[in-house]
Formats: sequence, C-alpha cells, structure tokens
Amino acid sequence: MKTFTAYVEWDPETKLYVGIVPGIPGAHTQGATLDELQKNLKEVLELCLEEYEGPVEDLPHFIGLQQIEVVI
Repeated sequence: MKTFTAYVEWDPETKLYVGIVPGIPGAHTQGATLDELQKNLKEVLELCLEEYEGPVEDLPHFIGLQQIEVVI
C-alpha cells in the first residue's frame, strides 16, 4: 500500500472540487463534494497505476507546497 498526496482546489465556475495527484499523468478528476472527489481520485489513481510500467519507487514524492506572492 502506498499513500499519494492530491492537490485540491475549488472551481467557482463549475462549482466543483478539482483534484490532481502531481507527477502522475492522468491522475486528475472532480467531484461535487470532498467525499465524492476522494472516491473519484482513488479510482482514477488506481487506473493510472495499472497503466504505469515502472517501479513504484520511481514515482514522484510529495515534498510540500510553496505560496508565491505577486502584485496584480
């Protein structure tokens, strides 16, 4: 068993939560609730990992987030 970290944001245009697992191609989805998003992320991540051909150890490792302040 391996734990992955997802980046989650709220899309005000679609009124949906959007989740992305960084570094895993295709591992992104959306949901109307956080519970639905988590279920969808688990499902899409399992599908992406079925297609992955390399060793699991070679997958990206979550390090952290950085906030960048810009003047707009």
